[in-house]
Amino acid sequence: MSNSKRGAFIVIEGLDRSGKSTQASLLHERLQDSQDGTIPKVVLLKFPDRTTAIGKMIDAYLRSESELDDRAIHLLFSANRWELASMITAHLAEGTTVLADRYAFSGIAFSARKGLPYEWCRAPEVGLPAPDITLFLNISPKVAAARGGYGLERYEKEEVQKGVRQVFDKIGQAMREEGKGKWVEIDAGKSKEEVAEELWRAVQPLVSVVDGPISKLWETTLGGGS
Repeated sequence: MSNSKRGAFIVIEGLDRSGKSTQASLLHERLQDSQDGTIPKVVLLKFPDRTTAIGKMIDAYLRSESELDDRAIHLLFSANRWELASMITAHLAEGTTVLADRYAFSGIAFSARKGLPYEWCRAPEVGLPAPDITLFLNISPKVAAARGGYGLERYEKEEVQKGVRQVFDKIGQAMREEGKGKWVEIDAGKSKEEVAEELWRAVQPLVSVVDGPISKLWETTLGGGS
């Protein structure tokens, strides 16, 4: 086979309490079970990674234990992704599947919802490894608000989530138009088992490893907007 074969980069996105972490864990287990050999070649990442120095600052902010300028916190979120960018690239090059619970799209959606310019929010993410597929868990903010644990963090307010949803719609449309990485919407209002099956059907074609180079987010459109 071609020596360009590599691991797949899979991202799960969605509003708060849409079931992202639950589904990421289930998909991680299924990906492990689907692979041959004694050492599963799949890793699960969660953004923000709250274990790093930058991640701890983000964690304090999300828990409303500290206050930061909107631009400053956006850049910290982006820096947190860049901390792991080289690791993601290395895993993919080695043939390891990388599954991420949230990614750059969340950073853009939450910051743009605050009123920051969309292109400004996107700029720090340009050049990050691009997902081969992004699975957007589609749920109404009202349904998400009814789920357990809602409201424990700063952004878990229904009016905030409505605005975030609008930006996610813009991102999804742009990704589909640009044709760089597949953007798939999944009905997250269904049962946990049904959602898990839909996710599996979407990623199954990528399980046997991907052909071609690792793409970079929006690199070809750098400077195309303001």
